[in-house]
Amino acid sequence: MKRLFVSSLRPRASSCNRGVSLSRRHDSHIDFSASHPAATESKAALPFELQPADFKHIRRAFFTVKGWYTETFSPAVMANSPEIFRFAQPAATKAEEAVFGADAVFLKILVAPSLPSSKKPRRESADFLRSKGVDGVIEFPEVLSAVIDGVEKKRNYQRSDVLQLIRGLKTHRMLREPQLELFRAPKPRRTARKP
Repeated sequence: MKRLFVSSLRPRASSCNRGVSLSRRHDSHIDFSASHPAATESKAALPFELQPADFKHIRRAFFTVKGWYTETFSPAVMANSPEIFRFAQPAATKAEEAVFGADAVFLKILVAPSLPSSKKPRRESADFLRSKGVDGVIEFPEVLSAVIDGVEKKRNYQRSDVLQLIRGLKTHRMLREPQLELFRAPKPRRTARKP
């Protein structure tokens, strides 16, 4: 499987064994950190709206994943949800400096369910995110597509139930390759048999 981005992950635990919550820390809004020592230099500046192919150019980052799958991150939603941006605040970045080093450059990336589809609200959402200290955003469907594309049918993922499930779905043709043809010839209709 091709690695999307991470060569090392540092997940953030919000609870410990037996379901007892840990005390809330200033960096608890960061879901994970990633370091990619073999990152290549990008010839152009990275876009704010990231695609999976952009991650090969990111050396260090920390992420927050907002799994509000039915929400679109419009400016109105973000204005009423300040918790979205806590991972990009100075208190949270200090914790990452302790991991990456005070001189290290790292990006603060939001994994969002979706941004508005219209150009003006989408641009306003991106501007709002930038103003709150977010360095990049990737939409959740892009992440899911990259994970699904990276799973190979002939490989055993015994350590990951999720990857094993995706492998099974691909093997039994329940997940298919993206459709590249815009138009397909219609299938011939079956005619009813005459008695």
